[in-house]
Amino acid sequence: MKKLDPQPPAENLGWEGHKPGDGAVYARTCTGGGTLSSGVFWSKQPPAANAVNPAVLARQAVDKMKLAGPDIGIVPKPGSQGLVGLPVWMWTEKTPEAYGPNTATATAGAVTVSATAKVSQIVWDMGDGDTVTCTTAGTPYKSSYGKRRSPDCGYLYQHSSKDEPGQKYTVTATSTWTIDWKGAGQSGQLTETRQSQTQVTIGQLKVLN
Repeated sequence: MKKLDPQPPAENLGWEGHKPGDGAVYARTCTGGGTLSSGVFWSKQPPAANAVNPAVLARQAVDKMKLAGPDIGIVPKPGSQGLVGLPVWMWTEKTPEAYGPNTATATAGAVTVSATAKVSQIVWDMGDGDTVTCTTAGTPYKSSYGKRRSPDCGYLYQHSSKDEPGQKYTVTATSTWTIDWKGAGQSGQLTETRQSQTQVTIGQLKVLN
């Protein structure tokens, strides 16, 4: 909103029946949804400027990021079978949407807020009542690793999945996103969570006498 300078003549409809000197005529310009509109209006007092809340812009920036749950990698792979007591490896692909860093900005008027999101931890619900908290993305498994345990994000099942629905454990990975933002001389931090799921089959090792 901006006061017209010079002010329109007395017969201008912008005065809305008032006389010049009784308040003033202002111009209003609005943008939103890809459209632009404008108009004039009379006001007795100068209209208050619309304050831009940087925290609101930070939320808008986060919406642009399209943050997702972990892009799950797991061994034993879905469709194959692991064994009780053998290592399970868990990890996520390090994409901007699944792990970060992910950056975006949002602008309103003269205010721009930038935000950066990174996953700070992933909690793996293994489906048997236990959880594993990993503060890294995990290490993708390679066949050359053999039967060794994951160095940073792994698990050992103590029971087979034969009594579970579909004879599989449902594994749920919940990532916590930590988002730092700054703009207009302010800064802050937001937290978001996202989930992904997969299933694994765990069998019981049979010993033959």
